[in-house]
Amino acid sequence: MDEVAPGQTTSTDAPASAGETLRAAREAQGLSLADIVARTRIPTRHLEAIEIGDYGSLPSSTYAVGFAKGYARAVGADEVAIAAQVRDDVGRMSRAAHYVPYETADPSRVPSRGIAIVGLGIALAVVILAALWFGTGLFRGGPATNEPVIADSGMTAPAAAPPVAPPAPTPTGGQVILAATDEVWLRVYDADNKTLYIGTMKPGERFDVPAGARDPMINVGRPDKLQVTLNGAAMPPLGTGERPIKDVRVSGEAVSARLAGATAGAVQTTQPVPAASGVAIGNAGAAAD
Repeated sequence: MDEVAPGQTTSTDAPASAGETLRAAREAQGLSLADIVARTRIPTRHLEAIEIGDYGSLPSSTYAVGFAKGYARAVGADEVAIAAQVRDDVGRMSRAAHYVPYETADPSRVPSRGIAIVGLGIALAVVILAALWFGTGLFRGGPATNEPVIADSGMTAPAAAPPVAPPAPTPTGGQVILAATDEVWLRVYDADNKTLYIGTMKPGERFDVPAGARDPMINVGRPDKLQVTLNGAAMPPLGTGERPIKDVRVSGEAVSARLAGATAGAVQTTQPVPAASGVAIGNAGAAAD
């Protein structure tokens, strides 16, 4: 039987996976998974998935690489090599959806090109007829005129409606706070991809986004478990929690814009309607939900 020189491997030896390398490094230091959880704040189930190479149970390939690098730093392993090995492993798997999920259109529900062209032609004809009707009086049995209609002397013009007060301006800057309502994994980083925070937040924990950070963004595993506020004003939930989201801007300006969009329809307006025979009737507009 052939002998194998010391330091050499046989052709049947396979290189250790990233998870095996990390587990071996942890065991060599006498550390448990609980010790790694305490150092990295990565949930135990995610660390176990990395050790056995079950990357499909992780939220996405981005999280798989990030968790593996955090694990490597905790045990003193080469995080660059580990990250490259994990990317190779998950490169063959489906990647998770991004911040704005979408659905593929059902071909059976999409109108044919011919129907679309006919519909466009009908819509254009309606617009042209409406312009002729209101602009020239061509179809109303009289000559076109641009002169204003003089009201009967017995009629009085209705009073002009009072101007509606504009909504209060939303603050465009200030302190953005990220607070966990349940256990949630979060990464905060700036436009240079510099990590400002990474880890699993416990219920009640918060992170104050640095005011000087350049275009800060977040990746979050459970967006429904993260509350975003600006100067105490809460922003609507970022998602339903059915899937993770990434590259969400959380600067003061970005959060302010979201708050303004959420409250734009919440202004109550009241406009009087002219009444016949001298009777005034008020018409109050309902506030938008």
